[in-house]
Amino acid sequence: MSNTLRAAFYQILKGLMRILYRKGVAFGEFTQLAKQAYIDVVEDELNQVGERATTTRIAVITGLTRKEVTQLRQSELSEVPPRFNRVLRVVNAWLNDAAFLDSEGQAAVLAFRGAEPSFEQLVQRYSGDMSSFAMLDEMRRMNLVESLEDGSVRLLSAVYIPDAEDEAQLQLLGTDVSLLVMTINHNLTASADERYYQRKVSYNNLPLEVLPEFRAFVRKDAHQLLLRFNQWLYEHDRDSNPTVQGTGRMQAGVGIYYFEQPAATKEANHEN
Repeated sequence: MSNTLRAAFYQILKGLMRILYRKGVAFGEFTQLAKQAYIDVVEDELNQVGERATTTRIAVITGLTRKEVTQLRQSELSEVPPRFNRVLRVVNAWLNDAAFLDSEGQAAVLAFRGAEPSFEQLVQRYSGDMSSFAMLDEMRRMNLVESLEDGSVRLLSAVYIPDAEDEAQLQLLGTDVSLLVMTINHNLTASADERYYQRKVSYNNLPLEVLPEFRAFVRKDAHQLLLRFNQWLYEHDRDSNPTVQGTGRMQAGVGIYYFEQPAATKEANHEN
């Protein structure tokens, strides 16, 4: 492993280890997960190029014993889908489907059931088999909606921000970090015209007092930009718009995140 790669992975692992430390995860459990992830990746890569992913071949590539590879290949690590996926589909439809918008193009206040359009119809159309009562309870818990005195339902926010101790935060760790790493991995091997967009801006000599204003600025402008991306994706996604033509089934999106920390070095202000 080169020094550059070693340093990069050390920084990634430090961030992950802080989370594992707070959650009381023993190092042995981490190493087992690392071994299993490495085995899964090697198996996937061999299968993609049409080579046999035998236990012996995987052991040679990973440096693990055949016994370890056999045991870990037999164990399955279930991937738990974020429970708010259905909620987000309902919110996106509420913001984009003309049937559930008011005369100004905003999310309409919906009767819970009966009159068209209703919250019940919205849920039935976009949440799969989740009941409207269960959806309402979940969206209330997320502070996305409120029930009015007449029983109608109003959308409060188009964005779900999990609480600090919410399990959804840990699910986002698994999805969002892996998507960023996948983008970087793609860009390491892709030609210049096929690389995915990956940029950041940062300055390292900012006074502490300006950060609240910058956080609010980012929150407002980034949210508006994401809503524009969301509208475009909604119009081109076959789950939302069955008339869309094309082949394959792909996932695509954009993630924006804010960061701040004490500056440890005197690096130049930069965009990269």
